[in-house]
Amino acid sequence: MNRKKRVLMTERQYRDFKRFLQEKEAIVVDYIDQINYKEYIGKTVKVTGNVRLSNLGLTKIPINFTEVGGNFDCAYNELTSLEGAPTKVGHSFYCYDNKLTSLKGAPEEVGGDFYCFMNELTSLYGAPKEVGGCFWCYSNKLTSLEGSPEKVGGSFWCYNNKLKSTKGKPEFIGGEFAY
Repeated sequence: MNRKKRVLMTERQYRDFKRFLQEKEAIVVDYIDQINYKEYIGKTVKVTGNVRLSNLGLTKIPINFTEVGGNFDCAYNELTSLEGAPTKVGHSFYCYDNKLTSLKGAPEEVGGDFYCFMNELTSLYGAPKEVGGCFWCYSNKLTSLEGSPEKVGGSFWCYNNKLKSTKGKPEFIGGEFAY
């Protein structure tokens, strides 16, 4: 007899398990841009190069990305969620000038810079744990830095927010801290 069993997992364990399943099913492509993205809508994709989905009027990320080796650019859209974004980005991640209120779904690791300025963010929860370059979160509605990356290799730019304190500031910032 085949019985169903319930398994308890932490959120991180669930994301790792989900990523494992997705990677087994992922299509591997060199790049995705404004011209070829429609052929991958609804599919699970690993991209070895860059993804450029900026300025398309998107309200959600239409492709389920596992990993992107280069840059991931979804700036200048109408995104309200980062669901579908890759869990790892080799270079920089651009999600600025959208309608994001949360960074839930953002990559866990970003090798370069992370740009989330000019959104409607009220929290940094969901931000990558580690950013190799600079972290740009200015011009949002942040009142706290809680949830921010633990380590930022470059500068951390969070001015033009409604910060009440710098509690939650990253443990390590390799460059300037501007608030």
